[in-house]
Amino acid sequence: MKTVLRSLLLAFILCLVFSGMAYAGKGKAHKTENIIFVMTDGLRWQEVFFGAEESLLTKEHGVAIPELSQAAFWRNSPEARREALMPFLWKVMAQEGQVFGNQAKGSIAQVSNGLNFSYPGYSETFCGIADPRVDSNKKIPNPNLNVLEWLNGMRRYRNHVAVFGAWELFPYILNRQRSGLFINAGYEPISQVKLTPTYQVLNRLKDETTRLWHGEPLDSLTFETSLEYFKNEKPRVFFLSLGETDEWGHEGRYDKYLETARMADNCVKILWETAQSMRRYRNKTTLIFSTDHGRGNAPEGWKSHGEEMPNSENICMAFMGPDTPALGERNQTERVTASQIAATLAAFLGEDYRTAVPKAGEPIRDVLPQN
Repeated sequence: MKTVLRSLLLAFILCLVFSGMAYAGKGKAHKTENIIFVMTDGLRWQEVFFGAEESLLTKEHGVAIPELSQAAFWRNSPEARREALMPFLWKVMAQEGQVFGNQAKGSIAQVSNGLNFSYPGYSETFCGIADPRVDSNKKIPNPNLNVLEWLNGMRRYRNHVAVFGAWELFPYILNRQRSGLFINAGYEPISQVKLTPTYQVLNRLKDETTRLWHGEPLDSLTFETSLEYFKNEKPRVFFLSLGETDEWGHEGRYDKYLETARMADNCVKILWETAQSMRRYRNKTTLIFSTDHGRGNAPEGWKSHGEEMPNSENICMAFMGPDTPALGERNQTERVTASQIAATLAAFLGEDYRTAVPKAGEPIRDVLPQN
């Protein structure tokens, strides 16, 4: 009997040793320990890849002073225009990582939900599936598990996942009541952490600033609140969603749409540079940038999106970090969809989201470590 017990104990120890070796090898293959994920609502792929569209730089499309907007955003080549609009994306992310979505080069990035508006787009992105039950922008708790909730349920990520969203629907999209995620959205004051003087000022500004849109403050308030949290709390998985690109698009203000696209790019830059200045994040962090849906074509379709608006399913995605091969602007690639981002995000951390949601889109292999 003792011999049998000793044999079983030895087998158990060997299993632990080999599983530990396998886990260690897996960890070694993945240098990423942290994720920064930024989305900006309703940004067109056309501006991302070609820069400002000349036919829209007019008063007819809401440009208050065309000469100023042209000086700020118009350049003779698409490459120069897109760098003028989103310098960090093109001078840093495209050089050190990968960018998908330039249809002129055979790179297709899309949402697959068929509805092409915000709640379904964010839900597909974080849940990994396009659920037909998610078909409105109503304040209904999402029935689906999302990758942030799944990670937060693990001991090594618990209470180290944070969400900041300009739009007030994020507590519903990510089902805060069920998931227990830290989410600060809309005009909510931040209150779950020690209130620094910066937090106190930002909370007052959220309350005192004239509200242009119900349920969504200016992106600067959301971003600065998120940045203060990032520096103080140092989350392992950090998500930020900005909203003004979509709001100004719907209002037909092409000048403001371009200005806030550039501002979103600058927010990504500041977050990345802040991360690289901190030992916890330096050379151990992957950056993801995307959007929840696209918009229609010029001259009028650019203002809107949705199931009936052609081309509004098209988006962009960008990835950069210690595990992503620097392949730059992709061309002639297989179609990628928002449903693949959840599993890709988890895979950067060495986790397999599809064990929890088998129907989730597969990870985008090209941006992951090439073993």
